Amino acid sequence: MDTGIKNKAYFALTATSIIWGTTWVASRIGVEDVPGLQVSYLRQFIAGCLLLVFFFARGEKLPTWQQFRWLFILSIFMFVLANGFSTWSVKYIPSGLASLISALAPICVVLIDLVFFKQFKNTPLTFIGLFIGFAGVAIVFYENAFHEQPEGYALGIIYGFIAMIGWSIGTIFITRNKYNINPYYAMGWQMFLSSFMIFALAKITNQNIPINEVSLKTWGAIAYLIIMGSIFAFAAFIYSIKYLPTAIASLYAYINPIVAMLFGTLILDEPLTINLLLGAIVTLVGVYIVNYSVKKT
Repeated sequence: MDTGIKNKAYFALTATSIIWGTTWVASRIGVEDVPGLQVSYLRQFIAGCLLLVFFFARGEKLPTWQQFRWLFILSIFMFVLANGFSTWSVKYIPSGLASLISALAPICVVLIDLVFFKQFKNTPLTFIGLFIGFAGVAIVFYENAFHEQPEGYALGIIYGFIAMIGWSIGTIFITRNKYNINPYYAMGWQMFLSSFMIFALAKITNQNIPINEVSLKTWGAIAYLIIMGSIFAFAAFIYSIKYLPTAIASLYAYINPIVAMLFGTLILDEPLTINLLLGAIVTLVGVYIVNYSVKKT
């Protein structure tokens, strides 16, 4: 591989790892004055429209009915549940903790497969990884059990796990049902479709304020989430997986939570204790072992 391309790929990986880690902090800032679901549907609607307009201008055709059904189902799991509920969760819990819960998705995928599909050949190493991952989570929540938590903390944890499970189911759905469609174009449709569903959910749950009351700070956070999180970082991620080995390109998933914790502490003064950091590292080691064992089989 050309040295220049390789260096650009590593730069793209670094950018993905840092930017996607900081989007948790940006989401947390965005929901300080505005309901989480409203932040989510505004982000997805604007980002989805931008991507779709771009591809329509390039002559992209409308998806087929089968593709549209596939996109609709994916939008529920990957954006309504995964993004909508994760954004809702950071209203109540620190951004670092929310990102750590999200990082458990590979473990959840293996557990769902173990119970329902048995597609993966699980080895003793897989179960060792699962044990280490759950031990790390136990350390994190053991740390929190002895501190008084703000109102809605338990709800935030539940929303975080709903988001993580939604992403896991969506991941399994993608691997079992593939359609030949540009991933950027597909993402634009998923964002656009999900924005209406999240809007409806926000209305039903009273997670909505008049649009003219959305603060400049929230609009700034949404702009960062769209430009850096939804467009730039995703493009960097696609570039990195194109030119780097999968094992290296996937390292972003283990760096994101640490970045979220560090920036959450620096920018939002979120607590970062030795036990919390240790629990996060142990959890991520468990996730890595599970991923490694599955890829080897």
